[in-house]
Amino acid sequence: MPYRFKVTLAEATNYCGGQTFSIPLDAEKHGASWLNQGVQGGSHIYRHTFHLFSQQGYETSLLNLQVSPGSGNKFWTNVFPTELVEKHQSEIKRFTRVFKFVRWFEALFVFVPIWLFMKIFFFSDEFTNYMILPSIALFLGTGNATPEVSTVILERLFISPTYGMWYPADPKCLVNHSPPMVVFPNFSKLYGNGRRISNRGVTELSNVVSRSSSRVDVIFKDNNPGKPSSPETTKHFEELPEHFDELILCILPDTTKRLLDSTIIIREKLVLSQVKFFDGIIITYYDSGYMRKHYTPHSPASYHAQTFKPMYYIKLYPSSPSKLEMAFDCTNYQSQFPGNIPFEQHVFQTIFLNSSRDKHLWDWGNQLCQTHHAFVVPWLWLLNGRRSTMFAGSWTLVNAHGASVISGLAAAYRLGAAYPEELETQKDGFAQLCFRCYLFHFHGKWYRRGVGVYV
Repeated sequence: MPYRFKVTLAEATNYCGGQTFSIPLDAEKHGASWLNQGVQGGSHIYRHTFHLFSQQGYETSLLNLQVSPGSGNKFWTNVFPTELVEKHQSEIKRFTRVFKFVRWFEALFVFVPIWLFMKIFFFSDEFTNYMILPSIALFLGTGNATPEVSTVILERLFISPTYGMWYPADPKCLVNHSPPMVVFPNFSKLYGNGRRISNRGVTELSNVVSRSSSRVDVIFKDNNPGKPSSPETTKHFEELPEHFDELILCILPDTTKRLLDSTIIIREKLVLSQVKFFDGIIITYYDSGYMRKHYTPHSPASYHAQTFKPMYYIKLYPSSPSKLEMAFDCTNYQSQFPGNIPFEQHVFQTIFLNSSRDKHLWDWGNQLCQTHHAFVVPWLWLLNGRRSTMFAGSWTLVNAHGASVISGLAAAYRLGAAYPEELETQKDGFAQLCFRCYLFHFHGKWYRRGVGVYV
């Protein structure tokens, strides 16, 4: 693409990773000198993400995921049967059957949130709150917004043979396998290298002056630290618009609305206004006592002690069981840690979600409100490409790293860039299938092999 187009990258900071970065650790105490913050790893289906990593010279690692939602008699896991699983076996069996009905009427159930779906089919509150909601919150990071997630997302998680992390659902114990997960490399190194591709340094897009079907006029703000400037040059830089053929906004929707304020059209305002976020706080710590008190890090049965090494934890609040607190054992999850670190030296992260509503439940990033699967995702094709503007980022689909990468590739393809040949020639064709689906659903365009399409 750089050989066919003149591309200007505006990045407000000196780092291209957004919310994904690494933090330093005491290697002598914890066994590793760094920790990925914001994103631990992802599903094996994120082929475009792995291709991006390999292009930059970074490899990923594989592991089999173990989860540990709940505690006491409300504890269950995908590693071995528990009391809670045995108690709800009849509901588990019915749950796996009812998805056949959902499959027939997907167009309707996309607008039905999980909490309503579970009520319609008479599933108990305990089964819903302690088993179903945690099973999806783990992968999507939806936290306390999980009850509002579309039922179709839940269905795909359990019955899709391609990207269903819990596929196949077990009619006896819901899940009985450890799905493969991919652990990401050092993000600060990977995305820190991205600064070299910016020909403007640290430059922020401060205003979109005008947009039409043939051009976009924008104003930049220079954020380069320590760069000498005079009042005259600063005024010139900030007030004179620059002209471009196309604009791709890889930023959050609230920032997008602010930048497009004077040029925004009704359909953009309606769709972007439906993207809502909940505040969250991520705490990184190595308090093993806290983990033992609030989660289930060890197997209740001694014969599972050596094999049970959970990466994901869920704590549910007894006073409000539909609300939950997500935690990670980063030492068990991230591959830079050796396997013999004592539990007292493990590094953990807990995500406390939705401070405006649920802070009173806490014992101590932005989280996407999942109603957007009904009111945002189906309508983005009406926005992309209109008035020389396209939108990219994880918020366009699910709040996941893979979604952000594929959205950027789709925007580049719309500008005329070819789809990566390495992915196009993969034997199973899964990466290309995901790209074709994204391009059609979010841009309203058919994929044509080998070439981009400037439309």
